[in-house]
Amino acid sequence: MRRIALVPLVLLSAVALAEDASKPVKLVEELPTLKCLGVRWLIAGDDDRDAKVEVAYRKAGEAVWKEALDLFRVDPQGMRKAVQPTEGHFIFAGSIFGLEEDTAYEVKLSLTDPDGVAQPPSAVGAQAGAPVPHEQVLKMRTWAEPKLPAHSVAIPVAPDGFAAALAKAKPGDVLRLAKGIYKGTFRPPDGEPGKPVALVGEDGVVFDGDGKGNCIGAPGSHDITLHNLAFRNAKWALNFNASSRITVKRCTITDCDYGFVAQTDGRNQSRIYIADCTMKGPCTWPRSKNIEEQRGIQISGQGHVVCYNRISGYADGIDTFSTYPCSSIDFYGNEISECTDDGIEMDYSEHNTRCFENRLTNVFQGISVQPTWGGPVYIFRNAIHNLGLETFKMHNAPSGCLFFHNTSVKEGMPLVLYTGQPVTNFITRNNLYIGTRANYGYENTAPMRDCDFDYDGFGGEWKTFLKWNGVRYATIEDCREKAPVYRHAVAISPDKAFASGVKPPADVKTQFDPRVNDLRLREGSEAVDAGTVLPNINDGFVGKAPDLGAYELGQPLQHYGPRPNSR
Repeated sequence: MRRIALVPLVLLSAVALAEDASKPVKLVEELPTLKCLGVRWLIAGDDDRDAKVEVAYRKAGEAVWKEALDLFRVDPQGMRKAVQPTEGHFIFAGSIFGLEEDTAYEVKLSLTDPDGVAQPPSAVGAQAGAPVPHEQVLKMRTWAEPKLPAHSVAIPVAPDGFAAALAKAKPGDVLRLAKGIYKGTFRPPDGEPGKPVALVGEDGVVFDGDGKGNCIGAPGSHDITLHNLAFRNAKWALNFNASSRITVKRCTITDCDYGFVAQTDGRNQSRIYIADCTMKGPCTWPRSKNIEEQRGIQISGQGHVVCYNRISGYADGIDTFSTYPCSSIDFYGNEISECTDDGIEMDYSEHNTRCFENRLTNVFQGISVQPTWGGPVYIFRNAIHNLGLETFKMHNAPSGCLFFHNTSVKEGMPLVLYTGQPVTNFITRNNLYIGTRANYGYENTAPMRDCDFDYDGFGGEWKTFLKWNGVRYATIEDCREKAPVYRHAVAISPDKAFASGVKPPADVKTQFDPRVNDLRLREGSEAVDAGTVLPNINDGFVGKAPDLGAYELGQPLQHYGPRPNSR
């Protein structure tokens, strides 16, 4: 199992090391999110690629360390040229998951190399020739969900006095909007860190863009909160390009081609929080046109969280975007359906972007990574039902993605990838792919380089199990004996895979209610106990081994979409 990271400056000793030895250079802490922490570590040397970085973590003050995934070795050639490390250097990078918000943690990184590790001055004099771990213990803290200040000033506002109230608003003010139509395009004033300007609506507050570009047009803004508002009748409902510390919560967007955009300047886009919103676009299922342009959320930058939203009727539900940096971004808990292109795009991601625990129904493509720039990009425990073509769209020469514990159910081939461009440095484990009848269980036309695919389950009927780098493997048994991948692949019976009784769709054009998308396993399925252990990903599994797919047997169905008890 490969692992991942990036880290701070460390003084190197004068001890001469072989070119195969590892030399720590710079450690970087990523912006934390509510549930995740990420790091990157620049390393020199290790020409023979046998170094690794083990990761452990614990809450501050606790005694026991918990194991996480090792840091991931990023392929320098897979990164954007503008940020590739100099010759002789590479990067370890990675994330820790499932953390509590606004909580202090200690993160221990242990770099080891059989050929030796450059020691800090205090370690000089250690026994010569012995492998020396280089250990860093970082003190990190998860982000706190943005909330209104406890002693904020509440200002009642009616529709006819809204423009004047905006002109007078100061950092920390909360404009309490009365029910009514607020017509036109508005720009709230900026707040300050910890003291946003907030627009909070009664039920029935509607912003009508009057058919113009935006309902809220606030590029280059910061420290603004929108809560319990409805937006309609504009091309872009919310334009927060080049903006930071923006919170959008429990809002509704309809009749707009784009819901939320923050995509023009990644350097100035950070700390955006979008939660418990409902966004309905104009696209319809089944797909009847070529690729449409409408997007629910399009975002780049750093440190964002997009969670527990209900998004439907767009070409893409949620996208990362091609302005940089594009890192430390989390998408989770979202209910996404009726997308005529991609349910979720992680396109143009650089490092420590994370897409997990989302539910996608009636989407033409599942989750796109075309391209990704070195990674790691984590995609795990997503449930996808009624998929048009590719579960994971790995086009345009992506590098550095990890797919764990996803479940996909579709008509036709269980898994497919149609591209002539290479895929580099990808890992899959414990995924479950269910289809119907097809020529292949997995037809892959891409040149696959330094990829490690294993412990996945496949259900359906096929003539040939696998096509990989131009070689065909007739059966799973052939693959186990002869292929460079899938030595532990598992055949799954679709009829007994799921406790809900859901079967692969007979016709992708059918529009299913997302509640049909209950892909929890049935007792007795071959997917039970068929996985492999992944620290911090499947801790607490029940049985002999982790189960395949998005859910452990007996696990309750998690909540997707807006939380009813969210404030």
